[in-house]
Amino acid sequence: MIGLTGGIASGKSAVAQRLRALGAVVLDADQFSREVVEPYTPGWQRVKEAFPAVIRPDQSIDRALLGEIVFSDPQQRKTLEGIIHPEVLKRLKEEGEKAVKEGRVVFAEVPLLYEVGWDRFMDETWVVYVRPEIQIQRLLERSPLTREQAEQRIASQMPLEEKASRAQRVIDNNGPLERTWEQVDALWEELKREDRVNCP
Repeated sequence: MIGLTGGIASGKSAVAQRLRALGAVVLDADQFSREVVEPYTPGWQRVKEAFPAVIRPDQSIDRALLGEIVFSDPQQRKTLEGIIHPEVLKRLKEEGEKAVKEGRVVFAEVPLLYEVGWDRFMDETWVVYVRPEIQIQRLLERSPLTREQAEQRIASQMPLEEKASRAQRVIDNNGPLERTWEQVDALWEELKREDRVNCP
């Protein structure tokens, strides 16, 4: 399993989309993190106990409110991560192993791969890199955050320069999407040459 990571608004999802089009299985940790706290799941029950204010009348979780709470208080963030991360890792491992057995190339798209130490479960890691000013600009364009909130969310993650220095392969996403896809296609060809691609 190959780890795919980067920072918030660095372009991981665009790279994941391209990899899927090429034939890879991409497991989305963010999607799993939503699924493991769906109403009445064990994860949801634990969120309800730890953060009762975020449960709406329809029993769904108010993600915006939960985000405000955990991004402004490191201890609260640690509490939430302690609930969600073990469940997500279990899903990644189970579904990843299943796909590998089928002979597929599997990527785990995990925004906080290095921060939570999950790079040790990966065969290698690919990082999607952008310069900090582009990261902030893209984050502000796609979400209703203030600049201060955007900077706070970026600061809560490991700097992208450090992630890139630790990765086996780096995809530069500072330019147009076509350029990014060219790099992804070239890396996919490298996997083929290494005889690691066996797509249906």
